[in-house]
Amino acid sequence: MRDILFAAADIWMIAVGIICGVKFIRGHRNYLIGLEWIIMGVSGTNFLVYGVTKAGPDSLPHHIAFFLDAFSRSIGFTLILVLGLLVVTHRYKPTIRVEVGAFSLAAILGFVLSEFADEIGTPGKVFFLITALATSGFLCYFAWRLREIGERAHAVWILGATALNVVVASIYDFWRIPGDDADHTRFYILALFKWGLAMLVIYRAYAAFAAHDKRVGAGPDPVTHAPGVETA
Repeated sequence: MRDILFAAADIWMIAVGIICGVKFIRGHRNYLIGLEWIIMGVSGTNFLVYGVTKAGPDSLPHHIAFFLDAFSRSIGFTLILVLGLLVVTHRYKPTIRVEVGAFSLAAILGFVLSEFADEIGTPGKVFFLITALATSGFLCYFAWRLREIGERAHAVWILGATALNVVVASIYDFWRIPGDDADHTRFYILALFKWGLAMLVIYRAYAAFAAHDKRVGAGPDPVTHAPGVETA
């Protein structure tokens, strides 16, 4: 039953990440969040292969899983997400240089924090927790902005997903769920479900915010403006 729930939660996250990631890019030209969502989907796919094949700690899927996990927990699902949301909350127009720089930084930190996790130790775990809590704070602000434009239902969903994010981030490296096995299967079932839920509700809230901006003339047409291109 645990294996079935793990696979279901992982497939859920994969589907949400890839589908909503493509929609972010094609429908809103938001490459920051779109690519991060797709990376989350790829991470889930690799994690599913790792779990199904029972690959060991020296396997390639294991190293890829640790790298992609550190990639998203350090910069991807944190700074890159915030920059992407600023597009609708503050009419921010990221340049190609900013986008490439953000993903390059995420790749560098992902490599360092995954390959040298044992050497870094507790400071690395604390860093992940701080970035998650800081991002959760911004998501609370995002929910408040949604409420201000009349999107109360989306605001509630964002707050719910954010609360789960705080729970998962707080126990990730510091606390084992009672009765969990050596592979932390119960934890990953919760975490994978949470990540999928968060990606879905953020996409839907972003789409609602973008539609509001378009109605009031507060932002660019998401279909006709490429990333990093500023209009006169």
